[in-house]
Amino acid sequence: MALQPSREAFITCALTGAGDTTGRSDKVPVGPRAIADAAIEAVEAGAAIAHIHVRDPASGKPSRDPELYAEVVEHIRASGVDMVLNLTAGMGGDLTLGPPEAPLPPDAAGTDMVGASERLVHVARLLPEICTLDCGTMNFGAGDYIMANSPAMLVAMAREIRELGVRPEIEIFDTGHLVLAKWLKDQGLIEDPVVVQLCMGIPWGAPDDITTLMALVANLPPDWIHSAFSIGRNQLPYAALALLSGGNIRVGLEDNIWLDRGVLATNADLVARARAVAENMGTQLLGPAEVRAKLNLTKRWA
Repeated sequence: MALQPSREAFITCALTGAGDTTGRSDKVPVGPRAIADAAIEAVEAGAAIAHIHVRDPASGKPSRDPELYAEVVEHIRASGVDMVLNLTAGMGGDLTLGPPEAPLPPDAAGTDMVGASERLVHVARLLPEICTLDCGTMNFGAGDYIMANSPAMLVAMAREIRELGVRPEIEIFDTGHLVLAKWLKDQGLIEDPVVVQLCMGIPWGAPDDITTLMALVANLPPDWIHSAFSIGRNQLPYAALALLSGGNIRVGLEDNIWLDRGVLATNADLVARARAVAENMGTQLLGPAEVRAKLNLTKRWA
């Protein structure tokens, strides 16, 4: 396909994620106020969208407590700093099997499987402009953990997200997930414009080589809007690759904790570096209001 670099784009900052990063960097925000402050700093550095997970303030472990989401969102909205809110809906699909010779019953400590509506309770309560929809099932790590998202679960979640008037960001971790996303769209469960995040370089998913990225991009319907990122050391190079592919940028401590070799990053640091890449490539960065217009988003707060 012909290369059509982005002449305008937006930056999403994924602030904290659900990974085991808090023990490796003291810059990963944990409590609701810290996550909200990180979102504000990221937007001031050039991001338009804040992608939000929450963590238990005491342990630092990932959480799906709607009260924690509410605290983050309330702090952001009270600040008066405009941004597009993107809340994860990926929690509640964690399946950890038992050992290979006895996979059932699942390991209780590592399994958190709940229904579609419970996975979306914070979205229904807070009504962000965007929430994520992990469009497939995938192995994670070297053990027995599986990110579980069956077609039936995705149908139920997509239908509820549509009824809430929230725009789903379709998370694509591998090529088959794109097939599933097209199937959901064909059923009328995802409305235009379709927004896709290409999640590259995660073990057992799509590798982050250029050929695989461009294969995914080539198979996107032409009117779909995509962002792309990679994890770890390739996160910042992917700021340029995402733009070269015709897409938008995602950076943040969910995916990478380093700014340079031996230098821990803040979310704002990563956004500022991505902003410099975009501006040096001649790309105009969109602000929150422009992103709402581009993605046909509904803002429900002043």
